[in-house]
Amino acid sequence: MAKILVTGGAGYIGSHTRYFLQQQGHSVVVVDDLSRGHQDAVPEGILHRLDLRDTARLTQLLTQEHVDAVIHFAAYIAVGESTQAPELYFSNNVSGSISLFEAMVRANVTRIVFSSTAAAYGTPQRVPIIEDEPSAPINPYGETKVMVEKILEWLDRYRQIRSIVLRYFNACGAEPAAALGERHDPETHLIPLILRAVLTGNPVTIFGDDYATPDGTCIRDYIHVSDLAEAHILAVEHLLKGGASNVFNVGTGSGHSVKEVLAAVERVTGKTVPYKMGPRREGDPASLVADSQKLQTTLQWKPTRASLDRIVADAWNFARHEYSS
Repeated sequence: MAKILVTGGAGYIGSHTRYFLQQQGHSVVVVDDLSRGHQDAVPEGILHRLDLRDTARLTQLLTQEHVDAVIHFAAYIAVGESTQAPELYFSNNVSGSISLFEAMVRANVTRIVFSSTAAAYGTPQRVPIIEDEPSAPINPYGETKVMVEKILEWLDRYRQIRSIVLRYFNACGAEPAAALGERHDPETHLIPLILRAVLTGNPVTIFGDDYATPDGTCIRDYIHVSDLAEAHILAVEHLLKGGASNVFNVGTGSGHSVKEVLAAVERVTGKTVPYKMGPRREGDPASLVADSQKLQTTLQWKPTRASLDRIVADAWNFARHEYSS
């Protein structure tokens, strides 16, 4: 078993991946500055509160802990915020990553899995999206991820740092066994916002019903966070076995519209969702659906929790517990 450093391990996807790594016998060290993560999402004794831009401390940690590989989640992720404060996103997401890579070079850690995004594609020319679709981000958040991907390409060539880039789509759901779930502040993701509307009675806003889709609302590929976590573990194990650098989409290959998600929430909860229609948000493509055949073939990954009702049910159980506490 390996020693894995998880950056952003107090966040939503990072905490789930940490949980599954430990379940499979790996040793985990978590780095998080807790600006957006939750300390209670990390077991005691493995969390190091640290800004990734502190290269010296990061180098020391990688060396002292004898880290074998890194899974890098730490980033700001709100598209709207990135358009309001691009400089914040480039400083945190790009400069933080460069600092991490410098520390890895100094500590001779040569394996990394990078948390990227479907936002790298911008408005795709074809759907489902395959990995050779051109990178054409339409917001600063997506641009920061593309920049880090490019840096990793050069590090592979000249520093022998092998990387797996995982571009994923709409992470959602929760892991019941781990008591983990989605709790961003502010929350921007659709399913928890709809569930909050059910719990509070305050209407959720649906942005746009005039897209060129069957029901006029945006279509997205919703991937259960536990399936996503398992993809990260397969990726890091691939690298540790000597596997080559690669880029993979992570999604189910099926798209669901916003109205279909509303209907699923009503089925699962037995309650009517209060909602109101709003205008389109700038930069929202009509449809984003992944072709993840490359990942399934290369790493033998398969999404086993792909049912929309299963995703909503897991998220609902977590949201009810959070709201009641």
